[in-house]
Amino acid sequence: MRHLTTALLGAGMLALAACGGSGDDTAGDQVADQADTRADMMEERADNAATEAQEDALEANAEATREAGQATEEAIDDADVQVNQQY
Repeated sequence: MRHLTTALLGAGMLALAACGGSGDDTAGDQVADQADTRADMMEERADNAATEAQEDALEANAEATREAGQATEEAIDDADVQVNQQY
């Protein structure tokens, strides 16, 4: 789970670097959408898990992935607003 969170945050920071203070929420939205897609796939795998413990772990990872995506989206959006306020 730690690797997944790190990957999501890295992707978010990459998107942040690319957004350039455009004032819109597109970059942040894309990061959150990607996290939701990954989380949906994890939940689908959880439905087909062999054991209840595997199902619980996958569902917990899916929730953490969604939360990390939302946090990264907020960070990107906040940084974008701060860049625009400097000009």
